[in-house]
Amino acid sequence: MSRVRTRQGRRDGCRPTELRGTHRAPSRIRRQRRRLSTVPCDGGRAAALHRIPAHHLDGGLLLPLLNGVEHVAALRDRYGAQRVVPAVIRVESTRSAPGVIEHGSPFTEIDLAGPQDRLAELAALLTSAGAETRVLADESTVLWTKLAFLAPFALLTTRYQLPIGDIRTERREELAALVEETAAVGRACGAQTDATQILARYDAFPAGSRSSMQRDAKAGRPLELDAIGGALLRAAERHGIRVPHVALLVRELTC
Repeated sequence: MSRVRTRQGRRDGCRPTELRGTHRAPSRIRRQRRRLSTVPCDGGRAAALHRIPAHHLDGGLLLPLLNGVEHVAALRDRYGAQRVVPAVIRVESTRSAPGVIEHGSPFTEIDLAGPQDRLAELAALLTSAGAETRVLADESTVLWTKLAFLAPFALLTTRYQLPIGDIRTERREELAALVEETAAVGRACGAQTDATQILARYDAFPAGSRSSMQRDAKAGRPLELDAIGGALLRAAERHGIRVPHVALLVRELTC
């Protein structure tokens, strides 16, 4: 687990504390803090958009590490297609208190979608900060591979309040059916989503991992149900794909 205290980070750089000890963000990251700014989405996407007027980007790039697939179009409408870098992050983390992020997974992985020559420097910067970062050309595959993994994970762990290890053993058939449905919708949207590969990733995931939606439900916070389950249902409807398991879980979690 690591904790990043943002107020101290502004003065001294980030100091994530893990079981192996305390680490400080590389000096290269600290020197370029003006180039890397973060905006929390506490008040939702509309509030986050309000915090960054378009002219404040000043030729920079906007890197949204949000769940779902629908936010990219909204960001492009506001900031322009050339400034928005579609991306996903794979990590288990939760905000335990204001300014405190607890990092529980043994990995932090980011995929950026776009041209290698445009994004190579950003990828190197993120990798040097400890987030293993790749640049991939296929935007649909980047976004939908994440959602095809995340949606079953979030919906099942939240519905049954179990970690992923129990879900993949006690609810294996339901998990497999959900993965098949989400992968099918991803393929219809132009992504190369493979259900077998997604299930294999579940089997390699730390057994005690819990989704952020599950943690939000337990804490009584609003759920990202529309961004994850809702986006999936809307895409399935557009392409005429039946997703009965997804629809049932979204209904149950909406009640």
